[in-house]
Amino acid sequence: MTAEALPADLRRAIVHIARTPRLLVACDYDGTLAPIVENPDTARPLPESVGAMRSLAALHETTAAVISGRALRDLATLSRFPAEVHLVGSHGSEFDIGFVHELDADARELHRKLEVELDRLVDGVPGVSLEIKPASVAVHVRRAEPDDAQRVVDAVHDGPCQWDGVSVTDGKAVVELSVVPTDKGRALDILRHQVGATAALFLGDDVTDEKAFARLSGPDLGVKVGEGESIAQYRIDTADEVATVLAFLLEERRNWLYGEQAPPIERLSMLASERAVALVTPDARLTWLCHPGPDAPAVFADLLGGQSAGHFSIGPNHNGLPLGQRYLPNTMTVETRWSRLLVTDYLEPDTAAHRTDLVRVISGEAEASIVFAPRPEFGGVPVRLLQEHDGLRLLGTSEPFVLRSPGVDWTITSDGLHDTAEAIVQPAPEQPVVLELRCGTTDLGSHDLPEMERRQRAGAYWSDWAATLKVPEVEPDLVARSALTLRGLVDKETGGVLAAATTSLPEEIGGVRNWDYRYCWIRDAAMTVRELVALGSTAEAEGYLRWLHGVLTTLAGPERLHPLYTLSGTQIGAEAVIDSLPGYSGSRPVRVGNLANHQVQLDVFGPVVELVVDLAEVRGELRDEDWQMVRAMAEAVDRRWFEPDHGIWEERHVPRHRVYSRVMCWVTIDRAIKLAQTHGREMPANWPALRDSIATDVLENGWNDEVRAFTTAYDGVDLDAASLFVGLAGLIDPADERFQSTVTAIEGELRSGSTVYRYRRDDGLPGGEGGFHLCAAWMIEAYLLTGRRTEAQELFEQLVDAAGPTGLLPEQYDPIAERSLGNHPQAYSHLGLIRCASLLSQ
Repeated sequence: MTAEALPADLRRAIVHIARTPRLLVACDYDGTLAPIVENPDTARPLPESVGAMRSLAALHETTAAVISGRALRDLATLSRFPAEVHLVGSHGSEFDIGFVHELDADARELHRKLEVELDRLVDGVPGVSLEIKPASVAVHVRRAEPDDAQRVVDAVHDGPCQWDGVSVTDGKAVVELSVVPTDKGRALDILRHQVGATAALFLGDDVTDEKAFARLSGPDLGVKVGEGESIAQYRIDTADEVATVLAFLLEERRNWLYGEQAPPIERLSMLASERAVALVTPDARLTWLCHPGPDAPAVFADLLGGQSAGHFSIGPNHNGLPLGQRYLPNTMTVETRWSRLLVTDYLEPDTAAHRTDLVRVISGEAEASIVFAPRPEFGGVPVRLLQEHDGLRLLGTSEPFVLRSPGVDWTITSDGLHDTAEAIVQPAPEQPVVLELRCGTTDLGSHDLPEMERRQRAGAYWSDWAATLKVPEVEPDLVARSALTLRGLVDKETGGVLAAATTSLPEEIGGVRNWDYRYCWIRDAAMTVRELVALGSTAEAEGYLRWLHGVLTTLAGPERLHPLYTLSGTQIGAEAVIDSLPGYSGSRPVRVGNLANHQVQLDVFGPVVELVVDLAEVRGELRDEDWQMVRAMAEAVDRRWFEPDHGIWEERHVPRHRVYSRVMCWVTIDRAIKLAQTHGREMPANWPALRDSIATDVLENGWNDEVRAFTTAYDGVDLDAASLFVGLAGLIDPADERFQSTVTAIEGELRSGSTVYRYRRDDGLPGGEGGFHLCAAWMIEAYLLTGRRTEAQELFEQLVDAAGPTGLLPEQYDPIAERSLGNHPQAYSHLGLIRCASLLSQ
């Protein structure tokens, strides 16, 4: 029997409960997992049900249990379930084999009296038998003549059932008398509490199962098997259908938990406008879009939750694999191509501040299938879709959303919580199908400009800018793509810069190192726009400094800066978990917000001052407000440089005296002195001595004779790729033997083939991570500074090979599994690639 044979409303309910964060699946045994047979001693569970329960029990955050009236020892013998499946016997009075020893003396005495009295009542009655259990005695009358059966049941009810301390459970042709209070509902509640289930599914056929059904509420699901009155929401007929229900639940649960063949991270392409980003899979599925900004809740979160979390898919109606995906040259417009079909995607620039407008154009000769499944607020808001003359309107959301789709005939279905619209369209050679998703407006009217003109305008927004760049000779196309990607992470209106376009893409598949990077880090943003300045574009740096000055006006001084803020320059909310999303390939939790917001990171001033230096050189002048900021940052360093901090990697351990943070404090003072000297500014007299004091501190305490390297911090022998900045920043001459030895030591411990790890120490978090593309870029620069150009070129070529087919890089790379990891696309990775290409071109 296939799942399609189940009632449609039951299938929808199963799909819904399969997506709960922590699921409890509990079943009765006889008549549910095992068909009813004449001899109860031969009741074996269906192999299909056993397999499904075993597989469910093996899933993450999923508990499987059998709650039966049988004695626990008999249940274990008959069912032969593995230990992963919890067995509860005697209607919930037996949760383990040793339960009988937990009975007090009074209960044991009552049990002995019950056994004697019931044996007397059934003596000589054909077909009636007793089943003695550790905490109860069951009277079975299934094989007795009806009159005899009724007479025995009446005698039991009139006699021992009335005794003090006896709990009675009536089932089909059985009466069970227990010396402890129990029923299947109580057993279900105990299990739910033990495993912290957020929803429970219970299947049963007996009248005793009604007590379990009565305990179900909210997202729970009850399924009655067979005939008879029941309070369960759904009903099926046989144990065979139970196996089908369990198999369907297993399939849906597994897909939800572990992803339906999640596309490799590096193969995702980013769409961008001046204030919005989106991600598209290699087969043209819109898998990630947030509104009303990149750091807002997701409208489409397929990337982190599968298609049930929201997607907007277009493809050939009759199968067919995509032939390829590319960016139109020097734009953020993406084309996905099949043999007779083309999908073109872009975000419109120059829209109102509250708008996010996505245009999807279907052209070619093949019939195309469209699925539009928006799920605002990470799928937490029920939505309805209303078809109107020119498209679809979303109902039930605080933000307005419409999909303009003139001429498209939609079929709308519901899973009970959300609507989904589907359509089949046939583009004509001169008449493509145009779909316009408009977030932040109720306007379904036609646009003032033809679509082709708008596409050209969107392309020119990026290509005109790219034409102004001074791209190095090494990998010029990839550098240009990296520059466009960095600009796509910049919010033109506020000046804030995203560290990455996504949240919670894992540093380890299935692991917990999943962070939200959709914010503006003081350090990351300064490093990002500095590389754009190096390529000849200063507007992004100007915007970022405006953003930073705005943040500083809300503080008493730079030392009060948090490490990161929202794109609008406000403090971010508390870090939280979206429990309803299973994560990319089952990597949980999915996080929003970032605890690093409350850390002390004393290195952040160095990259900002370096940016001011480079921008002043390009401008030919140093603005007064920038100089005042540099002075204030230098003063903050003067007051705090000797303190321990959490550092660039934001470890959640106690602060340490980190080499990188001290080097960046040195950079802050060193570059501030050079700014004053170059631009004729007055500076405090103690700055040169302060610079020397910090350098001496690093050289004396950061160097470790045992490992022949500058270590992570003053208190250990562990290594950190960021310590390369002793030489990269110029605190010591790169020709210094200590720097050369540090490069060799870090290479030996942290480099693995095509990548370089940040460190190998215990950082207080479980699991592992990949190597960082940024660390590989630092190693390339270190190779060049130490005269190892051949090795620098080889590592750079490996970095280039790690980019996806459209030229994008996430944060990390796993050289063992040969796959990309981390949030995507990552500003750090692309700025590192740009810098290395520029250095190799010199």
